[in-house]
Amino acid sequence: MTQESRRGAGGEPQDDCLFCKIVAGHIPATLVRESDTTVAFRDINPQAPTHILVIPKVHHPDAASLAAAEPAIAADVLREAGEVAAEEKLESYRIVFNTGSGAGQTVFHAHAHLLGGRGMQWPPG
Repeated sequence: MTQESRRGAGGEPQDDCLFCKIVAGHIPATLVRESDTTVAFRDINPQAPTHILVIPKVHHPDAASLAAAEPAIAADVLREAGEVAAEEKLESYRIVFNTGSGAGQTVFHAHAHLLGGRGMQWPPG
């Protein structure tokens, strides 16, 4: 069974979810910001000079399922990404949500990639 097919129930922590383990404090991460509903930390494989992941503390497999089930928390993720960008003094940045393995999602816990510190091309990828 692939990780994508084992996405897990929305809202419930998943034992095999890397990001749920970070939220629980079982795996270390370089935290940059935390709110009641979100955690932001530096990506371990950065794709830009600034590459920070902003995740909800509750488990949902992707941004669409998070927005459908808990729209206020989805809004918190976006707001916190903007706050992190301001704290990092990014004048320009990109916020990306990958949904599904075909789009590059490798951890099936909703998360936003905050990318900045260099010029961004369009279209991406």
